[in-house]
Amino acid sequence: MGCFECCIKCLGGVPYASLVATILCFSGVALFCGCGHVALTGTVTILETHFSKVTTDHAMLTNVIQLMQYVIYGIASFFFLYGIILLAEGFYTTSAVKELHSEFKTTICGRCISGMFVFLTYILGVAWLGVFGFSAVPVFLFYNMWSTCAAMKSPMANLTNIDSICVDVRQYGIIPWNATPGKACGSTLGDICNTSEFYLSYHLYIVACAGAGATVIALLIYMMATTYNFAVLKFKSREDCCTKF
Repeated sequence: MGCFECCIKCLGGVPYASLVATILCFSGVALFCGCGHVALTGTVTILETHFSKVTTDHAMLTNVIQLMQYVIYGIASFFFLYGIILLAEGFYTTSAVKELHSEFKTTICGRCISGMFVFLTYILGVAWLGVFGFSAVPVFLFYNMWSTCAAMKSPMANLTNIDSICVDVRQYGIIPWNATPGKACGSTLGDICNTSEFYLSYHLYIVACAGAGATVIALLIYMMATTYNFAVLKFKSREDCCTKF
């Protein structure tokens, strides 16, 4: 019975909210970084093959994509460490809040560290809302191409001239207006939609966007957990000061 009570006591000190948020954060960041990296590579291949055959026309875009891929490496490394730190901080504050150790006393340094994590998590949450919105942009662009191809194949379309249907990526600002050919029409567009690069990149962008959304949810859970623990720690510190004579 003593061992059972000890196990129950230990399980009571597990920060389940932080644990769920950490798993969700790792999964979301992994999906966003891994799928986003591969999807960006496929996007460059599609542009070079079908929309911009002159290297100088898409040189800047290629450099930007390469920079984004390096940023993805940094994001993955940062959130791996930050998730572990927040999980450790969750164990620390949960133990303090539930008073698993009677001799445990909160300190000013500990409360400052908890407050810093609350502030930093809020900032990262707002930033990832922007990342989530940005990751939806390529999904929208690829969906437009896919829906145009689906419309050409539809028997209900009643088209008179299929070659008049085009997708011009220059209007999105991806490549300059003088890029050659810059657009794809008719059967050429249909062939692009049937390529493995387009199919894979489109679905990877969707998964990457979902991963960014999962990361936002994880940061929201982190916000609630860290804010609650910080508030309780601050209240306990005031209570200790008021009862100390």
